[in-house]
Amino acid sequence: MDESLITTINKLQDALAPLGGGSTSPIDLPQITVVGSQSSGKSSVLENIVGREFLPRGTGIVTRRPLVLQLINRRPTKHVSNNDLLDLQTHDDKGNKTENNEDEWGEFLHLPGKKFYNFDDIRKEIIKATDSTAGSNAGISPVPINLRIYSPHVLTLTLVDLPGLTKVPVGDQPVDIEKQIRDMILKFISKPNAIILAVNAANQDLANSDGLKLAREVDPEGMRTIGVLTKVDLMDQGTDVIDILAGRVIPLRSGYVPVINRGQKDIENHKTIRAALDDERKFFENHSSYSSKAQYCGTPFLAKKLNNILLSHIRATLPEIKAKIETALKKYQNELSSLGPETVESPSSTVLSVITDFCNDYNGVLDGQTKDISSNELSGGARISFVFHEVFKNGVYALDPFDRIKDADIRTIMYNSSGSAPSLFVGTAAFEVLVKQQIKRFEEPSLRCISLVFDELVRILSQVLAQPEFSRFPALKDRISQVFTLFLREIMIPTNTFVSDIIHSEECYINTAHPDLLKGSEAVAIVNEKIHPRTPAVQVDPKTGKPLKNSASSSASGNTISPNTSGPNAVVAEDDKSGFFSGFFSSRNKKKLAAMEAPPAVLKATGGMSDKEVVETEVIKLLISSYFGIVKRTVADIVPKAIMLKLIQQSRSDIQKVLLEKLYADKNIDSLVKENDFTVARRNECKKMVEVLRNASEIVTSV
Repeated sequence: MDESLITTINKLQDALAPLGGGSTSPIDLPQITVVGSQSSGKSSVLENIVGREFLPRGTGIVTRRPLVLQLINRRPTKHVSNNDLLDLQTHDDKGNKTENNEDEWGEFLHLPGKKFYNFDDIRKEIIKATDSTAGSNAGISPVPINLRIYSPHVLTLTLVDLPGLTKVPVGDQPVDIEKQIRDMILKFISKPNAIILAVNAANQDLANSDGLKLAREVDPEGMRTIGVLTKVDLMDQGTDVIDILAGRVIPLRSGYVPVINRGQKDIENHKTIRAALDDERKFFENHSSYSSKAQYCGTPFLAKKLNNILLSHIRATLPEIKAKIETALKKYQNELSSLGPETVESPSSTVLSVITDFCNDYNGVLDGQTKDISSNELSGGARISFVFHEVFKNGVYALDPFDRIKDADIRTIMYNSSGSAPSLFVGTAAFEVLVKQQIKRFEEPSLRCISLVFDELVRILSQVLAQPEFSRFPALKDRISQVFTLFLREIMIPTNTFVSDIIHSEECYINTAHPDLLKGSEAVAIVNEKIHPRTPAVQVDPKTGKPLKNSASSSASGNTISPNTSGPNAVVAEDDKSGFFSGFFSSRNKKKLAAMEAPPAVLKATGGMSDKEVVETEVIKLLISSYFGIVKRTVADIVPKAIMLKLIQQSRSDIQKVLLEKLYADKNIDSLVKENDFTVARRNECKKMVEVLRNASEIVTSV
């Protein structure tokens, strides 16, 4: 069962390999990622674990693509029928004896069905595959190479060999090679399910280890990092790594394992790895510092420890992996469905289907019946409601009927409206003239409201067409946008006319019998009370019946109301010389008055107002304010209704018919249903993802 878990992960890695491998896979698989500097002995550690030489060697950066190394333990066989055994050699190109045999071979995922029994050929294929993707100029690539090695001498294990950390670019390497390698490694080791195998040279200060330093960036507590100490045999006499192993330097939860790799001389003398492993065992058993802990040192212990850690990690994460695969599969299946079938139906039926979907979505957004109701901002019909009840209503209520008219203007209109005979009472004509001027001011904000609603409808258009299903046919999408916008502009014209007529109707007929309008007598009384407050009632002493000393009636001033200037029918005394006409003649002497000069070309109201003019002006202002308030409430209520009827409702009821008429009549209807390149590419990508994830789902379901 334990081996089958690792085998399952191996199968998942192969299944997900077409998606780009470890750094870009949507599923975070448990895997051991090997990191370290170029000089740390990283490749030698991997070869010791496998027990065979198969990795490229040389100076500078050698590993230039991630290598997903899957080790499969298998029982030895006596007979192999594969034709690839014809290539089996017992000597290398130089005549040296090799360990190639029929029980050990490698397979590359990019070469399905081909077995490599010669491990030198495996090395050559790695170099060839690297050059094909990363080029031959020491560049790097994040696309992994998947290699599976079958052998009776390995533990079932999965490792990812990453490029070694470097500082200075060499040869044709780009100047930012260090950043490129660092970013690639971080993409692999940052995933929570990655087990980090940090390879460090024991004869160097552990605090300066590049691999360990990078591991601590993503795993600062050392919970998923395992340390490997190489070159233990090259340490200075009298020094050891006991303090590191005891966790007294840089502690790691899984600790450190010391190993010994072959030296350059051993490689040149063709010392086999198995012989080197035997020397490694003897070194730890006979060393004074490590003999008591020899069973916890060396490559075999490292491989066993990695196997156990990987198994435990797989057991813990497999349920989560299953859930992630199912979630990702459902996501891509839904997206694939939204992108539509690969083959388009007849152009006319496709156009009809898209128009129907658009109209349904448009009405849905207006009514707030969308699939995804946003909690971040107002949208659709809610924004139109905001325009009606906040922007327009507040704008209308902010209008002041007297911010553009002065008392002098009111005086002038009063005299002009009364004609040749000065009126004795407040005239209706002056009131109507003035109130009509103010009512006209409602037209501008009303038309502005139409414009704002138009903008919101265009905004809804963009919101609907931004959905993925409408991006499939860009030409059709553009035509819908054009026709819809043009249609809105056309129906805006009668909407503007209708709203203007509403305002003009208010101007045309001033309903002085409106029940909410302030009565003339009430207005006069209010004004008189304001100008001449009533004398307070006389306070009488209840005992004596005499007025109290502090009573207003007993005051020396004795305020009284002039019979000529108070009451609703107040009149002005004949000898009152203040007023419109008296102001004009006040500066003339009697001779000039007797000359009866013609009035000036422009005659304006000058001088102070008489009591009668003050009363009349204030009364008219009260009446204007009262009637203006009535119209204000009417306009704030009726204009949104008019816009809803003539613009919004008509756009809802007629847009489908208009779109069908315009688009079906298009001679180039075939071009309208041509898919864009992005949709085609995205559909192919989703199909690939669905196929891969469905395969992965079948693999994990079998466990």
